[in-house]
Amino acid sequence: MALNPKANHDHAMDELIAGLQTKSDKIRALSKAGYSRSQIADFLGIRYPHVRNVLVNDDRVARGKERASSRDARRSPSVARASDAKPDPTTARVETDGRVAIPSEFLAALGLHKGDAVILSLDEDAIQLMSLPASVRRVQTMVRQFIPEGVSLVDELLAERRLEAKREDDNG
Repeated sequence: MALNPKANHDHAMDELIAGLQTKSDKIRALSKAGYSRSQIADFLGIRYPHVRNVLVNDDRVARGKERASSRDARRSPSVARASDAKPDPTTARVETDGRVAIPSEFLAALGLHKGDAVILSLDEDAIQLMSLPASVRRVQTMVRQFIPEGVSLVDELLAERRLEAKREDDNG
């Protein structure tokens, strides 16, 4: 009696994804095990672009973290980070055109350089200035507290869109 190689292949894939809740986690596990994108899409019964988007986004996030890490490593040890040391409070003057010169030690503490974009916000009676990465981290932290562990907002959005498309097809 001959064994079905596809059945063995599917069984191995089933074992790899056992206990994983989201499709994105399943895609990542199967990719890490060496399966191709098309094999993963066929096995999970999803479209190839879904698999590709999850893996490409993961690569993009990883590259961003690597760049941030290498940027931190290249920084001079004399440059303080905001979390390490804060410059002492100082005074600055508002110029006629509304400009305020920010002392270089403050910019260095935030890792800001000439030409960098910043976020300004008014907090009661104080002006806050944040780097874009710090602003993104703050928003991610705020949003993360409302998302249960293991939940993929991307998967939920895709499921909602598919359901809505099905409703439109059924009604139209």
